[in-house]
Amino acid sequence: MTRTALVVRGGWDGHRPVEATNLFVPFLEEHGFDVRIEESNEVYGDEPLMRRTDLVVQSVTMSEISREALMGLAAAVRRGTGLAGWHGGIADSYRACSDYLQLIGGQFATHPSKDPARCVGDERDNFLPHTVHVTDLGRGHEITAGVDDFTLTSEQYWVLHDDLIDVLATTTHPVQPYHPWHRPITSPVVWTRLWGDGRIVVATPGHSVDVLRNPNVRTIVERGMLWATRTVSE
Repeated sequence: MTRTALVVRGGWDGHRPVEATNLFVPFLEEHGFDVRIEESNEVYGDEPLMRRTDLVVQSVTMSEISREALMGLAAAVRRGTGLAGWHGGIADSYRACSDYLQLIGGQFATHPSKDPARCVGDERDNFLPHTVHVTDLGRGHEITAGVDDFTLTSEQYWVLHDDLIDVLATTTHPVQPYHPWHRPITSPVVWTRLWGDGRIVVATPGHSVDVLRNPNVRTIVERGMLWATRTVSE
């Protein structure tokens, strides 16, 4: 049976939304999806299209969303359309829209930097070696089952979140003398969320295509897209 995936990309180009989403289009097609790609989130306001969409893959960092588009996305998820994404393309989208933040359940706050004495003034200042820990829940979940704890040297997202997410993996921000916090802070790295009849999955790694090609990250994103895909028929 053919399923429909809608890839919506845009926003800040530093996250390479075109290259990043193109990495996963062949996977979706191989798994029986008819893939449609849109460069504007206004497509969310197309109700007939959204009713036919089984999965939305979003890669739109920052940017803005109209009320009509946001209502269309939220209504589609409530009806059963899945929503998946990675890094700033889903966890740092539409900062001014509180309804979107509630839909996703977690929001990028910052990515701590290196020691200022070692900073050179480009994106590498925020690339920190860190460990992704799979939670007990994650070890039994189909998205992360069989994935062991792994390390990345990339942006380590500090995430503000609520208690309606199911956390499959975490990372801990350590205390450093050049940072203002006083005890280690643990942030979710991979989480799922049930919203109406829809499923949402977020993975915070993915600053660059190289990170998305990491076997663990790629496995999580690909399994997450399949898991999020519509399970309830209208």
